[in-house]
Amino acid sequence: MKNPTRRLLAAFLALLVALPLLPLPASAQAVSNPELFLKSLQIARQVAEHYELYDDPEELARVNRVGYELAQQSGFTRFPFTFTLVDMPVPNAFALPGGQIFITRGMLDLGLDDDMLAAVLGHEIGHVTLEHFKRMQRKATLMTVLGNLLVAGVVVSESNRDRERLNTPYDPRVGYDNPGASRIQGAAAASLILGELLLRSYSRDHEDEADQEGQRLSALAGYDPDGARRIWEKMNSLAPQLKEYGYWQTHPFADARARAAEARRETWKIESRKSADDFRLRTQAALMTWLDQARPAPEEATFVKEFSLTSWPAGGVAASLRLEKLHARRDRELAKPLLSRDYGGVVRTYRQEVAAVAALEPKSGLIANLNTEIKDLDLKRKELYPEALKVLDGKVYETSFLVAFLSNFPDSPRVPEVALALGDAYSRLGNPTEAVARYLEAWESAPESPEGKRAGSGLRMLASSLDQLAALQQLAAQDRDAELKKMANDRLAVAAKSYADLANGSEYLRRFPEGEHVPTVLNRLNILADNLHAEVVLYQGMGDSVKAMERMNKILTHAPLSPAAERLRDRAEVDLAKS
Repeated sequence: MKNPTRRLLAAFLALLVALPLLPLPASAQAVSNPELFLKSLQIARQVAEHYELYDDPEELARVNRVGYELAQQSGFTRFPFTFTLVDMPVPNAFALPGGQIFITRGMLDLGLDDDMLAAVLGHEIGHVTLEHFKRMQRKATLMTVLGNLLVAGVVVSESNRDRERLNTPYDPRVGYDNPGASRIQGAAAASLILGELLLRSYSRDHEDEADQEGQRLSALAGYDPDGARRIWEKMNSLAPQLKEYGYWQTHPFADARARAAEARRETWKIESRKSADDFRLRTQAALMTWLDQARPAPEEATFVKEFSLTSWPAGGVAASLRLEKLHARRDRELAKPLLSRDYGGVVRTYRQEVAAVAALEPKSGLIANLNTEIKDLDLKRKELYPEALKVLDGKVYETSFLVAFLSNFPDSPRVPEVALALGDAYSRLGNPTEAVARYLEAWESAPESPEGKRAGSGLRMLASSLDQLAALQQLAAQDRDAELKKMANDRLAVAAKSYADLANGSEYLRRFPEGEHVPTVLNRLNILADNLHAEVVLYQGMGDSVKAMERMNKILTHAPLSPAAERLRDRAEVDLAKS
């Protein structure tokens, strides 16, 4: 082991092993039902893969802080609680019976203070501790559906995938496969689970019980239980948008629940705040014990490790988990061709972890170790620059090279040239939204340069025929060219009412959840989903299950809260109950 970095790492890991752990109380949490926990974990992973996790470290830390302060007051030890952010524009929160609780980006975007956040998280904790999943009003039980994920998922034949590849533009970053295609089955299954059994299956009594438990836990944890009333007031003020987005479908009885929350707010005395550090440490220990004993598949193992890190982000276990995650990220990048390696992205990830550790444990030995690795990675990045310039001058390169260049060398004077070339590449690949973003980058970074002027011309040419809603919104938001802004706004107003592809509307809603055209886009999305549902019925009647499932998947993936998706989930429940 001659490499000094490796010697440093080996010494540090040896130190971690030697670090004493804080003593745990005898009542440490445990996984009381391994089968349910594993199935619950599997669907949690499916949800995270389909909707993607929301990357906001500050909000994630706040949610975990408040969540664990409430959870420790519940007295519930059958499963370890975990709290995760998911990148869904819909304001929502939901819980799985194994203790996995999700809160969406859309909910956080409402600007909740800690009392309101406590009401939301306490409500979901209540669903778990009161075991409402055992008393679902729907016929199919959660265990039935979780045990039949492959039945509920969309099975696309190999011949069909081959046909799709032939119609997909080649992208050197990912090959011919659509990056989301490999997750298509899990996406449909995740949507079925979320829509049918998590978002709209609790009875009025269950919702009322969970509301009451959430307020009780809030008061015990030192938060004002009136946060429950205030969040419903906020929801009511946004009723038009949220009704379109499906919130009232998933959280019914709004007015009655708001009145009940107000009536109950004086029921409990607000106790003083208590640290949840010990409870969080026990949660991490329970997760790591289960991981060691159950030895789940790598996908689930990675997910549990992430849960373990957020449950208690300080100390020796957290340090080893951070190192493992960072090294996996680094090694994936180093496996790529040299000029496609995103050293800049890896270094930024390392620095985020350094900042996180420094805020928690300023004297942690992990900081020096990570800084040493950062220097090594940054040196590799700088050594790559001359070779990258040669490739750029040669005018023969792949899209992945351009993406890596912008990430690796954001201060290079060649950025406008690279952004322009990347915009051209995305335009050729049929990705106008990314093309517009890169053209805007080239134009705004050097508007008077030849590259900036060409990018501006490219934007004007695109705008005249553009029908991608998200791309048009980007152009409508820029203020450099008033004529281009007006053109984009006019086209967007028309396209929002007439676009023909579900994915187009879904992308707009994901990127611009507060855009002025959201209600119009949602209305059109529901119409398109209804049309596809009619095709599903037609193809099922003809016995063409592949075409029927293709359309089902589009609905469940891009319009999961539409009336058409609800009808599909109703049908899936019946089919699963018969199986």
